[in-house]
Amino acid sequence: MTSAANIERLEREGRHLEPARTGDPDLGPFALLPGTWANKPNLPGRGWNMIALPFAPADGQGGPPFRLLVNQYNEELKFQLVDKAVPNRGVDLAGPKNTDQKIVAIDYEQAIAQIVADDFPQSGLAGRPDLAIHHEPGLLLNLLDQVEIGGPRIARLATIPHGDSVLALGDFRTDPGAPNIPTVNSLPIGVSQDLNSPYLAAYKHFHDNPFQNLFDPTDPTALLKLANQGVNIKQTTVLEFDSTVERAGISNIPFVVKQANASEMKATFFLQEIEEADGTIRLRLQYVQVVQLDFFPRRDGGPGRIKWPHVSINTMEKVSDHVDTGSYAKMPG
Repeated sequence: MTSAANIERLEREGRHLEPARTGDPDLGPFALLPGTWANKPNLPGRGWNMIALPFAPADGQGGPPFRLLVNQYNEELKFQLVDKAVPNRGVDLAGPKNTDQKIVAIDYEQAIAQIVADDFPQSGLAGRPDLAIHHEPGLLLNLLDQVEIGGPRIARLATIPHGDSVLALGDFRTDPGAPNIPTVNSLPIGVSQDLNSPYLAAYKHFHDNPFQNLFDPTDPTALLKLANQGVNIKQTTVLEFDSTVERAGISNIPFVVKQANASEMKATFFLQEIEEADGTIRLRLQYVQVVQLDFFPRRDGGPGRIKWPHVSINTMEKVSDHVDTGSYAKMPG
């Protein structure tokens, strides 16, 4: 936590914007993020994505009305500007006394370009190589004070061009050594979990025939764990964000709500400090993000619609403490 002395200093300095700087203590758990993170040049193609999408099969093709799309991708993730001492005004009437909250925010911009994609059943809609498949501007918030015991200490604000706006709240910790990466359930919730069920034929197809001979969508975090084997990870800062906790949530445009509602998002980032043989430290970032898309009535008798996990994972490294603002337009898959 940021010390009381630093909070008082920020209050004296007042709200201001400044370029993001690696190691800035005011950023708290985000102190190592400023700059540019990417797959290239040293970790190309470590991004993987799976998403079930409503889909009307061709006449006579049969099968359930969805397809499972899988992508391999490259990513750039940039943290550029810090907004310090953002004030949230409050008062304790019992005092009375001011109970203003101070926040330090760092902005980010995420750009993802597809390398290759496939789907089942095959639709012809998987897209070409170098296709831009995701763009997300947002903010990470370090909540400095007025935090309730057990309450969120960090937050993420994200906006997606599909028409989605996310507020996810969470917490952080620093663990020695490599992260304990969880195994996530990537099968749809509200149907039989038997992989041999005809309804899950798309998942079984890629389980039996891993995408690019590597990615099995029934165990999407396996490649994150594999990437950590033989790596001397000194310590890991874990950032956890959850849109399902109290006061968090996702808002979507009407079409999204009607067709495939993005109802939940949970994301965990593993910020790793790797010690090289010569004692130098390099920085690496892994994440797993699960967004639940709700479409089609549940088949297990439960209320609401089936929840389809949209899972993204990646392993990147920090390539610069600075941001090249023109590099997104030049970024190939």
